[in-house]
Amino acid sequence: MSNYDVVVIGAGPGGYIAAIRAAQLGFKVACIDAWKNKAGKASLGGTCLNVGCIPSKALLQSSENFAQIQHDFADHGITAEGVKLDVAKMLSRKDKIVEKLTGGIGFLFKKNKIDSLHGTGRLVKRENDVWQVEVKDGDKVETVSATRVIVATGSSPRQIPGAEVDNINILDNEGALSLAAVPAKLGVIGAGVIGLEMGSVWNRLGAEVKILEAAPAFLGAADEAVAKEAAKLFTKQGLAISTGVKINKVTNGKAGVTVEYVDAKGAEHKAEFDKLIVAVGRVPNTQGLGAEAIGLKLNDRGQVEINDHWETSLPNVYAIGDVVRGPMLAHKAMDEGVAVAEMLAGQKPHLDFNTIPWVIYTNPEIAWVGKTEQQLKAEGIEYKAGKSVFGANGRALGLGMAEGFVKVLACAKTDRVLGVHLIGPFASEMIAEAVMAMEFRAASEDIARIVHAHPSLSEVFHEAALSVDKRALHA
Repeated sequence: MSNYDVVVIGAGPGGYIAAIRAAQLGFKVACIDAWKNKAGKASLGGTCLNVGCIPSKALLQSSENFAQIQHDFADHGITAEGVKLDVAKMLSRKDKIVEKLTGGIGFLFKKNKIDSLHGTGRLVKRENDVWQVEVKDGDKVETVSATRVIVATGSSPRQIPGAEVDNINILDNEGALSLAAVPAKLGVIGAGVIGLEMGSVWNRLGAEVKILEAAPAFLGAADEAVAKEAAKLFTKQGLAISTGVKINKVTNGKAGVTVEYVDAKGAEHKAEFDKLIVAVGRVPNTQGLGAEAIGLKLNDRGQVEINDHWETSLPNVYAIGDVVRGPMLAHKAMDEGVAVAEMLAGQKPHLDFNTIPWVIYTNPEIAWVGKTEQQLKAEGIEYKAGKSVFGANGRALGLGMAEGFVKVLACAKTDRVLGVHLIGPFASEMIAEAVMAMEFRAASEDIARIVHAHPSLSEVFHEAALSVDKRALHA
């Protein structure tokens, strides 16, 4: 039996980062993962790298390029005729990016002397302060021992009863990333991150897209002003979005999928689609861990229960990422992986859940960190708001991406930044400045006093901070 200081179950963003950081700190580490690619070969990186964050961004960029050459380049004096879409080549490019990054994790494992064990991991028992972990890959079964175990098994797409995913007509995120042709009519159940991003991809490529959302409000987690602007812009792009929808029946036939639903006003509808994407959230992966047999406590959401130090109900067993409480975000899982590894080494890591950024990679992009205006009102917190639009920014106009705005929310008494909300070009990159500001407890005046390069998109953030104190220079 191989003996390790740390065994990590799961090689998604949280798991592989935890393994690398633990190895850097001098631990003998093994990482167990069962993911296989389409060729049947082991592929590290979990959902994020294989069928999530990375491939979706590749397709988003491809679809944006296709849309721009058709609709936007003419404004630059550039016209093109006979523009064609090669879906197979587009998917091949996406797959090559995935292969490069997943292979890169394998290289990092070798560099840091981490043993990569392919299969599913199951906690068996603890003897003499050492855990025995079973690794099963088909008929091959081996057992390794570990002083400490980190559970990083991630999450899977939530299913809708009566709309079982077959990834032929009814698709989850994996199927939505692998469509061999552009469907004429595409339905999407769920207007969250995955639904909006995948709906945007195929809409730009020529599909007629209808998004059905159960929640009464569109993008309820985002700031209301951002959500309102997003709804306006997405509708302009051709996405048909209905909220307050109740799905009554989904019928999967040879010719496509029929969805019967009731809208927010109580009217009954029947919509027919060539393909249907189901994107109604994700559920933690705890099956197969052996939780019940060994007493690993789960909460009412099926997540592994942990304390503030990521410790589970079992001694020397920790859990991170999508399988525990908190936002299901890759970067949250990664930072938790670092924190747990450093904690095991006796360090005192810091992770502030109030400053974890959220990003939706639509066009324009949406990003935010901290409190929304509606949250501040509900909590009775007095605040000041500053806003600046990209339409007055020279860099945005030059890029041809002048839609959207930046909003800064600050405490009315202390001026400390409480939240920043963006909808506009490269919001995913710009949000980092806001996170930095909030981590260092900056005031809006601190941001206003910092020199921002001209011309740059970041000037819009600068102007929004100035606007908090009603001294914007370009408004």
